[in-house]
Amino acid sequence: MTLPSTVLMMQVTDDMGLFNVLVEYFNQGGDFMWPVLVCLILGLAIFLERLITLNRADINTRQFILQVKEALQTGGISAAEELCSRTRGPVASVFQAGLLRADEGIDAAEKAITSYGSIEMSFLERGLVWLSLFIALAPLLGFTGTVIGMVQAFDAIEVAGDISPSLVAGGIKVALLTTLAGLMSAIILQVGYNYCVSKIDRLVVDMEESSIVLIDSIAMMQQGKPLISPSESPDKE
Repeated sequence: MTLPSTVLMMQVTDDMGLFNVLVEYFNQGGDFMWPVLVCLILGLAIFLERLITLNRADINTRQFILQVKEALQTGGISAAEELCSRTRGPVASVFQAGLLRADEGIDAAEKAITSYGSIEMSFLERGLVWLSLFIALAPLLGFTGTVIGMVQAFDAIEVAGDISPSLVAGGIKVALLTTLAGLMSAIILQVGYNYCVSKIDRLVVDMEESSIVLIDSIAMMQQGKPLISPSESPDKE
């Protein structure tokens, strides 16, 4: 480990050492560190909001489908509708939309499920376009700050009339700090974005698979067939 690295590690181990180092680098980076920081804060706010929303929308789909089948079998469409209205999440909302049109036939219920599924998917993806914007904007602002910092460094060299190693090194360091900040912000936000997308993809798959089960259950109910097989019976759980 080199001497500068050792000194940095000693600083980090002190009380609030890491925070002080980050603040020092932030101040050295110049004015363009502020828009990069704004992108990071806004992106994290969107990610946290999506994280809370998606976690609240995630339910035990297998158990919910079984409960809907039981409600259909014992109380009919109205009982299943009431169950869906008391359950949070996009799967329950899509189920309720299909059940409201079940009396009009299987085709009407299927169209309602498809239409409302698209609406629920747009709700799940709300805000991600802004998160992707901040992911792209943060490094671009960092690169812009670097270019401006390099121009200022060469202006200082021109004014001094001589190439001083300390002057060049200091100017380049300050310029590159904005690029580092932009790249780190984009990496952090990209991880959050990918997590949200993977969570949404899983919820969409749950909606599609469970919708097929609901349509089949409605058809079986209309034919007078039992909706719950022996393997799905609560006694087997």
